Amino acid sequence: MPRVSVLLVDDQNLFRSCLAALLASAEDMEVIGEAADGREAVEKTRALRPDVVLMDIHMPVCDGIEATRLIKAEHPETKVVALTVSDDDEDLFQAISSGAEGYLLKNLYPEELFQLIRGVMAGESPVSPAIATRLLQEFRQPSHGPGHGPVSELTPREREILRLVAEGLSNADIGARLYVVEGTVKNHLHNILGKLHLSNRVQAAAFALREGLASPANGPVRS
Repeated sequence: MPRVSVLLVDDQNLFRSCLAALLASAEDMEVIGEAADGREAVEKTRALRPDVVLMDIHMPVCDGIEATRLIKAEHPETKVVALTVSDDDEDLFQAISSGAEGYLLKNLYPEELFQLIRGVMAGESPVSPAIATRLLQEFRQPSHGPGHGPVSELTPREREILRLVAEGLSNADIGARLYVVEGTVKNHLHNILGKLHLSNRVQAAAFALREGLASPANGPVRS
C-alpha cells in the first residue's frame, strides 16, 4: 500500500521536528516536506504535491486560513487538516469555510492522529470531539424550516443521506443503513455538496443541523 505523503506546516521548529519524528514511526506515512508559514506551505504544496497538509492556524507572513484557501483553490485534491492549539470558534469556522477537511487540536494522542490522517485519506472529515460539540451547537437552531432555499433542491434520498452524515455515520454505515453500496452514497453526497454550494462534509453536517434536518450527534463529525 502506498504511504500517505504529508507536508507539515508550523512556525515552531521544535514542534515540526517532533511531529516529523512521530509520523516517521508510522509505516504507512511519510513526511515529504516542512514549511514555517502559509506562503511557504503554498509553495511546498505546489512543488511536492502531498496527500495531506497538516496546517497550523496562527503563523507569520501568511496564516493557515489564507494558506488553506490558496492550496484548495490550486490543488483541490490535496487534503488540508488544521492542527492547532486554537479552540477559538472564529478560527474553526474560517478554517472550514476555507476548505479544510478537518480541524484537530494538538492535544491528540499519537495513535489518534495516525487514525485521523488515515480517515482523511478515506474521505472522512475529522474534528476533535471538543470542537465538534461547539460546531454542532453553533448550528443547532434552524435559520428557517426545511423546504425553503437550497434545501428544496434536494431529493428525499439526498435529505436522508445528509441527515445521516450530520449524525456522524460513515459512508459505509450509511450504505448499510439504506441498503445501497458505498459508491452510491458518495455519488449522492457529491450531488448534495454541489446543490448546496458547500465544500466538504463538515459544512454539510453543520448545514443539516442549522436547517433542522438532523439532531446533533455525539462525538466528532465524520464522513
